[in-house]
Amino acid sequence: MKRYLKRMAVWLMTVSLILGILPFSVYGEEESSQDGTRLDLQSKAVVLMEASTGTVIYEQNPDEQLSPASITKIMTLILIFDALEEGRITLKDSVTTSAYAKSMGGSQVFLEEGEVQDVETLIKCIIVASGNDACVAMAEHLMGSEEEFVKEMNCRAEGLGMNNTHFEDCCGLTDSDGHYTSARDVALMSRELITKYPEIFQYSTIWMENITHVTAKGSSEFGLANTNKLLKQYQWTTGLKTGSTSKAKYCVSATARKDDIDLIAVIMAAPNYKLRFSEAAKLLDYGYAHCDLYQDDNRDALKPVKVELGVKDQVEIAYAAPFSYLTTTGEAVDQVNKKIVIKEDVKAPVKKGDVLGEAQYYLGEQKIGSVQIVAKQGVRKMVYLDCVKKLVSALWI
Repeated sequence: MKRYLKRMAVWLMTVSLILGILPFSVYGEEESSQDGTRLDLQSKAVVLMEASTGTVIYEQNPDEQLSPASITKIMTLILIFDALEEGRITLKDSVTTSAYAKSMGGSQVFLEEGEVQDVETLIKCIIVASGNDACVAMAEHLMGSEEEFVKEMNCRAEGLGMNNTHFEDCCGLTDSDGHYTSARDVALMSRELITKYPEIFQYSTIWMENITHVTAKGSSEFGLANTNKLLKQYQWTTGLKTGSTSKAKYCVSATARKDDIDLIAVIMAAPNYKLRFSEAAKLLDYGYAHCDLYQDDNRDALKPVKVELGVKDQVEIAYAAPFSYLTTTGEAVDQVNKKIVIKEDVKAPVKKGDVLGEAQYYLGEQKIGSVQIVAKQGVRKMVYLDCVKKLVSALWI
């Protein structure tokens, strides 16, 4: 009887595999997309995300904690561009390579101890050639030590909601079990980098470029070659970062832009070098075949709002943000309508940033989202002296 049941179980599993009805992937977790499509992917974890909305279009094991290798450097780049935006550094600032930075193994650009490069050159070394030595040099320049820089990396990750991430170095060279992230978290930090700092594309699309080493030994040229082969294999590629170690296997966070739609395809633990790129391209093709994006930059002028009992009779207003809506179901996004709703009886005091209304977006009868409308400046409430001044001004006229 046991032998019969065993044979039946094997037979049922075989038939299920042939018919493709088993509800799990090769890694034991269901693949999913918004329309129920299942892609034949061999990588352990993948996420396809639209950048402007953060919508996940396709995922497979998105939250499994895995070794990220050099895609760690995406967070390092975020902190570098944070510092640039805040004015703490400039692209032309000089950075001196320490003995520790020089000692980094793995992928490197062979910086010498005491060698000086500017920030922009080191950004190229990081994003194009995945230089571990360049990463550490920038970490030490910004925070004094790699250890302090990594603390900032983890703090920034927490702020982005990267709940399955913990960094132990700034470049991904370590194979420690304590250095991990997930496909979803890589998509989140990739989205932060490309949407907040789109100038990254100036560097991530460089195919080859030379830098100059100037050391005590003299001056020499060194060629940077991009590790992201999708730049030559996929015509809409804009970046972003590759990574590989024996523990992490082969990873890539691939970004692309087509028809003004920015997609992020994250591949983690691909079994071989070529597959990470072909599966990233497959994800991107799937996304562009199914996505339609409505975008409103909300730059149109809005009429001022009347203010009662204020030192000014009205206040200028503006949209708090642009609006994006992504669909993968074939909806006609060109039929989206916007309705402006403003609060009635606005009374002083009004503070800058106070919400005075909203822009509501509809597709047919369905409300698909909204954007707040806020005061561009404050309006103080009138006091007795203001009333007297206003009366005198009116009588004088």
